[in-house]
Amino acid sequence: MTLYTLGYEGLRIEDFIARLQQSAIDLVVDVRALPLSRKPGFSKRALAAALAAAGIAYAHRVSLGTPKPVRARYKRDQDVAVLRRDFGAYLAHQDHALVELVELARDRNACLVCFEADPALCHRTLVAEAARAFGAPAATHLTAR
Repeated sequence: MTLYTLGYEGLRIEDFIARLQQSAIDLVVDVRALPLSRKPGFSKRALAAALAAAGIAYAHRVSLGTPKPVRARYKRDQDVAVLRRDFGAYLAHQDHALVELVELARDRNACLVCFEADPALCHRTLVAEAARAFGAPAATHLTAR
């Protein structure tokens, strides 16, 4: 199992898929609470179809997304420390989802996907860190290049 993360901010769907293919990703795990996007190709159904056409499996795990109150607070105050604290507290109660993530990604090159380009500002990094307690390797954060 290899675990990656990637944010699609600033990428077109074609470039996003090319980046996944460069890293031999065979499973995308969408960790958005709401898998909707204003960016063409990144809403759940369109993303899953585009990935399938490229030979990449897709799974959505809503329980690994940022809950609405945590998202709303971050949008309001932009305080990354509070985001990490609040999402970390939520994630502490998601053992089942984290175990499921590790099992789903076992023996695959899996990539946790969300919008935010900078992994230091995104909850997917916290998901990857929490998954380590259940057997996942340290994540490699992919960038647009």
